Amino acid sequence: MGALHDGHIALLRAARDRERSVVATLFVNRAQFDDPNDFAAYPRDEKFDLNVFEECGVDVVFVPNEDELYPNGLSSRIDAGPVAHGLEGVRRPGHFDGVAMVVAKLLYLTKPTCAYFGQKDWQQTRVIAQMVNDLDVEVDLVTVSTVRDANGLALSSRNALLVCNELEAGRSLFRGLSSACDAWVQGERSPRTLLTVMRAEVAMEPMVTVVYADVRHALTLAKMESVNVPFVIAIAAEIGGVCLIDNVVVGDGLIDVELDPR
Repeated sequence: MGALHDGHIALLRAARDRERSVVATLFVNRAQFDDPNDFAAYPRDEKFDLNVFEECGVDVVFVPNEDELYPNGLSSRIDAGPVAHGLEGVRRPGHFDGVAMVVAKLLYLTKPTCAYFGQKDWQQTRVIAQMVNDLDVEVDLVTVSTVRDANGLALSSRNALLVCNELEAGRSLFRGLSSACDAWVQGERSPRTLLTVMRAEVAMEPMVTVVYADVRHALTLAKMESVNVPFVIAIAAEIGGVCLIDNVVVGDGLIDVELDPR
């Protein structure tokens, strides 16, 4: 959706390294915003984004407008199903239906052999995987690991809406996730205990308000009574009126491409 940063560049670089040709799509999708104010505030800089695409060796950029992509308005919908019901699905009702709809349209219109998505939006990757399977879309999905700054903050277009002390506060999310992972490595298998460990770390930063935190099966996003691989620990938190999300995924082979930020 634009406002490109090093996380997006990691996707472009992974595709450029592995594929014969690369197509990028650029579209801020109104259908996935439940709050019109959030849609209006979403950062946009098309000229900058197009320059980034060119610098990364993208062959074609598809930049449809709303009338082109939805000529009849939002007359049809895709139900993203149970994988969309928890986590972000609770915070943003209908969000993943809009994601599934626009990604389906973009895949059908551009017809890629492979499509690249980022781990930071892990629930989104699962929604898209389910949609691709259900609709028999002929595309291979590749997940690229989350790109972070030097202090662990997951890169996001929404980071541009935060000032310096808010960005510093946001780094507590990864510290909390790391603490929970450390506890799991040390043998802790209780979801409640892992979440308590994570929340305790995040609570040390008074500017952060946790919106949700949970441990789920990494593929189905079902709740777990005992935490075993594959699993994802996910968190969303509000800082300065901006909601950031982050996660860690544990399970061999789940992240297809791992890259360090450059």
